[in-house]
Amino acid sequence: LIIMSVLFQYKIWLKPSAEQQFLYGHHILKSGLGRITENTPKYHGVIVLSMNDLPLGFGVAAKTTAECKHADPMSIVSFHQADIGEYIRSEDTLI
Repeated sequence: LIIMSVLFQYKIWLKPSAEQQFLYGHHILKSGLGRITENTPKYHGVIVLSMNDLPLGFGVAAKTTAECKHADPMSIVSFHQADIGEYIRSEDTLI
């Protein structure tokens, strides 16, 4: 994920209160959005970071940057794809 965080053009930063929800596999809501890269297109891959720039996972933007600014706080801004907690949640089925 560290390599991907350097290579991805579009990024989403999560508020600390939303990090745990993302790591449990939930989508990112507008209320948990800390920052988003300018001009992020809809349905484009994004790397998800903590506010301290720690890579948490990646997803797909559900809204453009402009749509995020006017979105309802409970609307989804990014769809969850994978995160650093994925292995722990799937450990029983991987072995």
